[in-house]
Amino acid sequence: MKRLTAYILLFTAYLFTSCGAEQQYTSWSCRFIFNNGTYLDQTIAVAINPTVSGIFCKVTEETRGGTRYLVFENSHGATSRHQMMAEELRNNLRIGQNNGIIVGVQSMGDNSFTAYDLHCPNCARRENNITNPTYPVAFDAKIPGFVNCTVCGDQYDLNSGGLLIKGKEGDKGLERYRNARTEGPTGRVTVFTN
Repeated sequence: MKRLTAYILLFTAYLFTSCGAEQQYTSWSCRFIFNNGTYLDQTIAVAINPTVSGIFCKVTEETRGGTRYLVFENSHGATSRHQMMAEELRNNLRIGQNNGIIVGVQSMGDNSFTAYDLHCPNCARRENNITNPTYPVAFDAKIPGFVNCTVCGDQYDLNSGGLLIKGKEGDKGLERYRNARTEGPTGRVTVFTN
């Protein structure tokens, strides 16, 4: 038992001292206001519940036949899609880079609700393409709470503020949105740039 505890402490220390520990905030425009009291969607509900940590939900928008939809995919494999209602259309939603954000409650640190851009900031920086980056991150199928860049393979821990776990020297962690709030699983979730 002592040996297991020592390994856990060592791993935790590694996480907080590895490269990319400095928090990065995005300046990419985001205006996401979603009232789950209207939809009662379980895919996002588990991620926006402040009493449940470690489950994250990717939110994207798609248009089919002129109709706009919100698409949800959580880190445990659940997916759902809902046609946007008048409230979302009125709020003029803008959902982050790569047309998406990731929201959830971190299981480490202060267990706070947070929102991340759906892009790899290191690819955008390396390619000098911050105006229209196409470097999406995707949930790691083997490690819940981790995402990987689909282009360079950098790996990030969503439970530790987007901490870079695997990457090149000088790489940074995922970019977060400064203003992310949730009222719980059947309430409103909001994510704004400033």
